[in-house]
Amino acid sequence: MIKLVYKPVSLLVSVLGGMLAGAVFKQIWKLAAREDDAPQATDAERGWREILPAAALQGAVYGLVKAALGRGTAEGTRKLTGVWPGRTASRRTRRRDHGWLRPESASRPVTRLRECR
Repeated sequence: MIKLVYKPVSLLVSVLGGMLAGAVFKQIWKLAAREDDAPQATDAERGWREILPAAALQGAVYGLVKAALGRGTAEGTRKLTGVWPGRTASRRTRRRDHGWLRPESASRPVTRLRECR
């Protein structure tokens, strides 16, 4: 039931996050380059030295906003419902125990890693 509600809310937050990331990137670009618009990849008047840093910055901003909003949405869902909507630690532990994700040198199961926390 939680996933039926979480998926549409998550999708809406994702769309709004894309718009927010675009606005944040535009403001950062204005401050950094002192230009109104970032260079487009197909802009013939711009060189690689202008286009690649702009693309890297834009990707970093989008990634940061997406991660922050995704995590915030998941934590908000947990606070409201008491259920974490994403992958839980028990699923990761089970997946790691299949051998191909577990280090060969480990003499005990992955639960040993949790003791260090």
